[in-house]
Amino acid sequence: MQTITRRQVIKLLGIGGAGWFGGRLGTRDAWAQTRTRLSIATGGTGGVYYPLGGGMAALISKLLPGVEATAEVTTASVDNMKLLHAGKIALALTLPDTAWDAHEGKLKGLSEKVAVRSLIALYSNYMHIVALEGSGIRSVADLKGKRVSTGAPGSGPEVKGLRVLEAYGLTPKDFRSQDRLGVGESAGALKDRKLDAFIWDGGLPTAAVLDVAATPGIKIHLVPHGDAVPKMVAKYGPLYFGGVIPKGTYGGVEGDVSVAAATNLLVAHERMEEPLAYQITKALLEHTPDLVAVHKAAQEITLKSAVLGSPVPFHPGAARYYKEKGIRIPAG
Repeated sequence: MQTITRRQVIKLLGIGGAGWFGGRLGTRDAWAQTRTRLSIATGGTGGVYYPLGGGMAALISKLLPGVEATAEVTTASVDNMKLLHAGKIALALTLPDTAWDAHEGKLKGLSEKVAVRSLIALYSNYMHIVALEGSGIRSVADLKGKRVSTGAPGSGPEVKGLRVLEAYGLTPKDFRSQDRLGVGESAGALKDRKLDAFIWDGGLPTAAVLDVAATPGIKIHLVPHGDAVPKMVAKYGPLYFGGVIPKGTYGGVEGDVSVAAATNLLVAHERMEEPLAYQITKALLEHTPDLVAVHKAAQEITLKSAVLGSPVPFHPGAARYYKEKGIRIPAG
């Protein structure tokens, strides 16, 4: 199997900082002299986006004078891009494939291009195909004829999950039944044995999956699918790379599991004022231990990796911070 790493993703994307930036540049006075309220679009309460977004909001509120940030529950990436485009939120957590579709005007349910700009490449999302032990599901092909939840309608996990299935020649029509539930609802349905498996894409560990794995009388199996990555990259571009969910991440998972991974992004609209984008980037990257205390997925967030894996251009405020720190936004 061909292995595609996160660092190779940025080389294949062939993007850089110069020449991409647009939008208005504001002054620090525009936001620091008045009380500014910022909403961060995250995800469901059972995933990683919501708690991590809450940690980000707390840091921003603490460190930026005049700014009060809050984390908002959403259905995650696709919803977040639509909210960003509508001007209803200032910051969003998203998957790179969804951000790219939005940037290119290909987001389902939204024909216009979204002027999305990266601030920080965060941590890796790992595709989980969570099956009940004893369901007969050991491989992706075994999902045929089973009861499967593919994620919330139009969500990032659903988009990526359907692309994994496609790499194996499957669609939801091959299932006995398809549910489209968020991770918390999917986990509950699996525990109640109303599902045989569910698809989820998130950081490690994901609380809802931990909960299922810790339920008495239930043992889970994570379905390996890392060999889907080359086909996904061939069709959709270098948005994905091979990852591993290490053994012991969840109770009962006794071996490493090869999966499709992607880099989560913190993004803003190009209209965000340059000094504000700079200060947000600086505050979060210089206080990562505070984020790790909220969720250990944040252990992956580093200054060097913060510019790797984004298919959309960086906001000029973020780019200025990286330049000051001697970090080059990779070019093709």
